[in-house]
Amino acid sequence: MTQQNSATQPSIVIIGTGFGGLGMAIQLKKAGLENVTLLEKAGRVGGTWRDNTYPGAACDVQSHFYSYSFEPKHDWSRKFGLQHELLGYMDHCVEKYGLGKHIRFNCEVADAVFDDVCNRWTLTLTNGETLEAQVVITATGQLNQPAWPKIEGMSDFEGTCFHSARWDHDYDIKNKRVAVIGTGASAIQFVPEIAGDVAALTLFQRSAAWVLPKPDRPFKRWEQRLFKRIPVWDRLYRYLIYWKNESRGLAFTRFHRLLDIFARQAKKEAGKHVTDPATLKNIIPDYQIGCKRILISNDWYPAINRLNVDLVTDPIERINSTGIQTRSGRHYPVDAIIFGTGFRASEFLSPIRITGRNGLTLNEAWQEGAVAFKGITVSGFPNLFMLYGPNTNLAHNSILYMLESQFQYVLGCMNILKKYPGAAMDVRQDRLKRYSSVVQEGLKGSVWNSGCTSWYLDANGKNTLNWPGFTFSYRFSTRRVDTADYQMLDPAR
Repeated sequence: MTQQNSATQPSIVIIGTGFGGLGMAIQLKKAGLENVTLLEKAGRVGGTWRDNTYPGAACDVQSHFYSYSFEPKHDWSRKFGLQHELLGYMDHCVEKYGLGKHIRFNCEVADAVFDDVCNRWTLTLTNGETLEAQVVITATGQLNQPAWPKIEGMSDFEGTCFHSARWDHDYDIKNKRVAVIGTGASAIQFVPEIAGDVAALTLFQRSAAWVLPKPDRPFKRWEQRLFKRIPVWDRLYRYLIYWKNESRGLAFTRFHRLLDIFARQAKKEAGKHVTDPATLKNIIPDYQIGCKRILISNDWYPAINRLNVDLVTDPIERINSTGIQTRSGRHYPVDAIIFGTGFRASEFLSPIRITGRNGLTLNEAWQEGAVAFKGITVSGFPNLFMLYGPNTNLAHNSILYMLESQFQYVLGCMNILKKYPGAAMDVRQDRLKRYSSVVQEGLKGSVWNSGCTSWYLDANGKNTLNWPGFTFSYRFSTRRVDTADYQMLDPAR
C-alpha cells in the first residue's frame, strides 16, 4: 500500500488507536485532511483501555475530564469512568467521526525509515508489508508494553501466570491460592475484586503506595439529564474538575510540604481499616508522598485486612514449580501468579525501530534519555510527531488535556507542510537541547526527584516522563508553531 503525496493532502500515518490516535485523526479530518491511515496492532481500538480488562479496571481521572472537550458524554454512570465505558466512548467516536474506513487492524509496525532524498517515511509491518507516508504520527502511549520482572525460575512454575494487562479471563480464580506480585495502580484495583473469591491471596510488595480515598459515586439520573439539557453546566462542571486538579500542580512541582496533608489523610484511612499493627506499618510508605504515583481507592485497605489476604514484604528470591520462595527461605505454594508490575513506560515507541536522517536511529539519539521538543518532535527525524511523548505525562490532571494541546500543535505543523509541498520539518538541535534543559531544570525541584525509585525515572535515573509545570502553561507553549524552531527540508527529487 502506497499513499500518494499531494500539495493539499499530505499522506499521514498514525500508529495506534487509543485516545491519542483517535483524537488526532478526528482533528485532522475536521481540518479537511482525509489522507489519513491509522495502523492498529490489535483487532480493535482502545489502547490501554482495550488491553487492561482486569476486574475493577477504571480511570483515576474524573469521567467528564477524561474525554475529549469536543465530544462530551453526558451519561457517565459514575464520577470516575469504568474500563468498559471508556472503551464504549472510543467506539462511539470512531462511528460518529467516520474513522472506521481509515483504520487498518492487526497491522503492527516493526520499523519506520526516513528517506532523505524524497522526504518520505517507509513503514514496514511485522507481516513484511510496506507503506509510505509523508508524515508519521505516533500514538502508542506510555502504558502499552507490560513490564515483566526478572525473577529466577519464572519458567519453572507449573501453575497459571499472567500479567494484569493481559488478564486470563479463561482461568477460574475461585477458591484458588493466588499470588500477586506488585502492589501498584493495577493491583490496587483488581485485588479488592478477587480477594473475596480466592481461597488465599498473597501480596508480594516491594514498596508501599500512598493510597487516598476515591471521591467516586454513581451519577443520579437527574444529574445526567442536567448535563445533557444544559450544556453550559456540563462545560462548567468540566472546568471545575480541571481547576481542582490543576491546583495540585504546585504541590508536586514546588511546595512538597502541601502534600503532607494528603499523607495524613492516607495514614488515617489505613488506620481505620487495617487492624494488624505489622501490616499497618508495612503499608505506610517511607518516601515523600507524590514521589511515586499517588493512588486512589476506597476498598484497597479493607481488602488487605481480610483474613485470607497475606501481605509479604520479604523480597522474592525465586519462583519454582509450585510457588514463590522469599529471601528468608519461606516458600509460598500457589496455584496462580498475577504480575501487577506495571509497564515499560520510559521505553517510548518500543519495540518499533525508527531510523531518521543519515541512518540515525531513535535509540542512538536517546542514548542519554528520551527527549523531544515540546514532547512532540526530535531532531534528525523530520515529519515524525509524537503524541504523549517524553515529559508530557501528568501526576495531577488528565492526559487528554495534554493530548488536545498536542493535536493543535501537530495541526499547525500540517498547515505549514501544506504550504511547502514535499517538504519536511526537522526541529533544530539547539532548540531541542535548550527546551530539554528547561524541562529538566524544572524537574529538579519537583517531588519526583525527592529520592525514591519510580517508573517516572528511566534506567539512568532521569525523569523522561513528567511535565514539570501546569498544564495551561504547556497549552500556551503549544498554541502555535514557530517555524524558526525548524529546518524546512526540500526533497532532492
